Amino acid sequence: MKITLTVNGRGYELDVEPRRLLADVLRDDCGLTGTHLGCEHGICGACTVLMDGQAVRSCLVLAVQCDGSSLRTVEGLADPGGEPHPLQRAFSAEHALQCGFCTPGFLMVAAEALERDPAIADKPEAVEAVVGSNICRCTGYEAIRRAVTRAAHECRGGE
Repeated sequence: MKITLTVNGRGYELDVEPRRLLADVLRDDCGLTGTHLGCEHGICGACTVLMDGQAVRSCLVLAVQCDGSSLRTVEGLADPGGEPHPLQRAFSAEHALQCGFCTPGFLMVAAEALERDPAIADKPEAVEAVVGSNICRCTGYEAIRRAVTRAAHECRGGE
């Protein structure tokens, strides 16, 4: 089936089998391997991408369901000049990653949360909900909470 996707601002015209998952198409057909497959059941969140601005588990979405959609992957977080997104800087500064496998999913779910609510830094329960939506087996989550809060402050101009 022929589909058209816009991924990180770039157009893709693809011929995919109707049963192919978005995660596989992003990785194999688009060459965007930052989207990681962990559990393949939608639980861990490592495969999270933004579809039309909404966080989705790309292991649960068929690529054909995305026809005509705009997608953003972890490769699309940095600005066009290559400057890292505030979340990427904050994850590094707060040591919010160890093995890094879950990091793309956390970055994407946090990016959606920051875009939806720039005041999330003032809402610890909202930060907790964002962080609690994905699984990390290395960090213990505290550093990830600090990173999301730090990035939210930076996005609001350091308030």
